Amino acid sequence: MVRNFLFSWLNREFLIFLFFLVLSGCFWLLTTLNETCEREISVPVRMAGVPQNAVIIKELEDTLRVTVRDKGFALAAYFYGDGIRPIVIPFGSYANRGTGYGAVPAADVSRYVSQRFLGSTKVVQIKPERLDFYFNFGQSRKVPVRMTGHVAPSKAYYLARTQFWPETVTLYASKKVLDSLQYVNTVPIEIVNFSDTVVKTVRLQPVKGVKMVPDQVRITLYPDILTEEDIDVPVRAENMPDGKVLRTFPSKVKVRFVVGASMFRNINADQFALVVDYNEIVSNASNKCRVYLRGVPSDVKNARQMIDSVDYVIEEQ
Repeated sequence: MVRNFLFSWLNREFLIFLFFLVLSGCFWLLTTLNETCEREISVPVRMAGVPQNAVIIKELEDTLRVTVRDKGFALAAYFYGDGIRPIVIPFGSYANRGTGYGAVPAADVSRYVSQRFLGSTKVVQIKPERLDFYFNFGQSRKVPVRMTGHVAPSKAYYLARTQFWPETVTLYASKKVLDSLQYVNTVPIEIVNFSDTVVKTVRLQPVKGVKMVPDQVRITLYPDILTEEDIDVPVRAENMPDGKVLRTFPSKVKVRFVVGASMFRNINADQFALVVDYNEIVSNASNKCRVYLRGVPSDVKNARQMIDSVDYVIEEQ
């Protein structure tokens, strides 16, 4: 029954069609593989002979993108065979211990690549054309992290505090480079219109020839609501000569300012400097003297005294 089914007239026609379809596919594949074409092949790169006390700051590119031209049969062997063996770069042949920099020139890269292909294969292009790396022998330094970018809390809020974890990172580089770096920056960030604590992991801005450990930090932003407050600040005299005392009426002036709600409990009158100038009083005789707000706490914004002048009397001691 099976033989009769397979060799019936209809199925015999189908089997003949299928045979010629496979045969034509084989001819097409052979023709295609016999044609010359270009393909991009990835070639792994490794470094060998690195001393135990050496710290690689910037690694070599781990893969070269090589465009080659050859018959399809040869190219198929690269893709479907055992693959391309890695190129091995000897550390000692290219490392300059004085500068902490090593470079594999384009001619050497081309030579290493050519050794991984058949003689019939033509290397058309290599990306990158040359390889370089940075290293040192343990020189390091810890520096703080600074945030860059635009951070703006919601209306009626301000940024009370910024915390980094970790607060410092370890840099590995040549002594000259390490001496020139006082801090490292984050990549620019954009965080706006927030009213609650924000936690974000941010990468550090790369510096050429420098390895950072870690290369990213966690930033915590603490917003605080703004509030307007008042405080009575004593008026003090400046430039007073010996033997004289200046008394003002009133002796305290109210100062109004804007501050974060959580910071207000840390604000006291001694942190403000509200003064009158004796030299100005002498040069402009009047019943009143002008009051100047000379200093305010760093957390205070928009500070202003509620009156600009006060009555005074000068007494002899």
